[in-house]
Amino acid sequence: MPSDSPRRLALVVAAVLLLIATVVYVSVTNGTFDMSVADVLKTLLRIDPRHEHDLVVFDFRLPRIVIALLVGFGLGIAGAVVQGITRNGLADPGLLGINAGAGTAIVLFMLVLKDRLDFTEGWLSFMMMPLLGMAGGLTAAALIFLFAQSRGRLDPQQLILVGIAVSSGFGAITLYLSLKMNPNDFEAAAVWLAGSLHGSNWRYIAAMLPWLLLLTPYVWFKSHVLDVMQLRDESTLGLGVELARQRKRLVLAAVGLVAACVSVSGSIGFVGLIAPHIARRLVGMHYRRMLPVAGLVGMAMVAAGDFIGRTLFAPAQLAAGVVISIIGVPYFVYLLFKTKM
Repeated sequence: MPSDSPRRLALVVAAVLLLIATVVYVSVTNGTFDMSVADVLKTLLRIDPRHEHDLVVFDFRLPRIVIALLVGFGLGIAGAVVQGITRNGLADPGLLGINAGAGTAIVLFMLVLKDRLDFTEGWLSFMMMPLLGMAGGLTAAALIFLFAQSRGRLDPQQLILVGIAVSSGFGAITLYLSLKMNPNDFEAAAVWLAGSLHGSNWRYIAAMLPWLLLLTPYVWFKSHVLDVMQLRDESTLGLGVELARQRKRLVLAAVGLVAACVSVSGSIGFVGLIAPHIARRLVGMHYRRMLPVAGLVGMAMVAAGDFIGRTLFAPAQLAAGVVISIIGVPYFVYLLFKTKM
C-alpha cells in the first residue's frame, strides 16, 4: 500500500489512536493505587463516587495524562516544523535553543516572581508561565535569526549551528540562576528541568491549551509551504514563496508551541526529533498528512514515557524527559549513522 494513500493514512491514525487509548487506559488504572475499569467509569460518570477514587482520578492521574498528551502533540508538531524549515532530519527544537530559551525564562520567573505571584495557587502565575516561556523562546529565536543570516537569507545549515550555540548559552544561564535558588526551589527547578509532569493540574492545561488551539491550525494551514521548502531555495523562490517571511512565521509558530509545552512540563527532548521521523515512515513526506501523525506519535511517546517513569521505580518517580532521552539517544545515534551511509 503506497505511503501517501488515504487508506494508509486512516489505518495509521487508527492504529496510533488505539495505542494512545491503551496507554491512557493503563495509566488511569495502574499505579501505586490500582483501580478497576468499573471504578474509573463510576468515578468519571459520577455514579456513587468514592472520595479516594475522585482524588486519584481527577487530582492526580487525569491532569497528568492530559498534559502528557498535549505536550507530546505540541512537541511533535513543532519538531516537524523545525525539520521542514531547516531541511534537516536531525533538527529538533531542543537543538535550536528554543527549549533552552523558554526554560531560562521559566527558571527566572521561578526565582524572581514565585513568591510575589503565589506560584502554587494563583491563576496569574499559571497564565504568565507560557507568556514568559514564549518570551524566552522568542529571545532565542531572535539570536538565531541575527547570527544565522547569510546574504540577507536565513541559512538552514547555519541555523542548526547557531541553535546549538544558543542552547548552550541559555543552558549555562539557567544553571547559574538555579544555583541562586534556595534548596527547596532548586530541587523543584531541577525536577522541572528534567521534564517531569509531577504536580500537573488542570490550571496547567488551561494555561497551555489556548496556544495549541491557536497555533496548530496555522501550522497545518501552512503545510503546503513546508512541502515547497523541501526544494532548493532558488526553486522555492521561483514558485513565488516569500521564503524569508514564511520561515520566520513558521519558526515563531514553533517557538509558541514549544514555549507552551515547556512552561508546564519542563524540557522534554527527542520527541520533536523522533515523532516526525516515525510519521514520515508511516505516511510519507507531505506535511498535510505528516503533521497530525507526528502530533499523535508525540502524544503516545510522552504518555508512555510518563507512565514508565511513574511506575517502573515506584514509589520513586523518574521524569518523563529522562525516560524519553534513554530511548531517544540510541535512536539519534542510529539516525546519525544512517545519514552518513
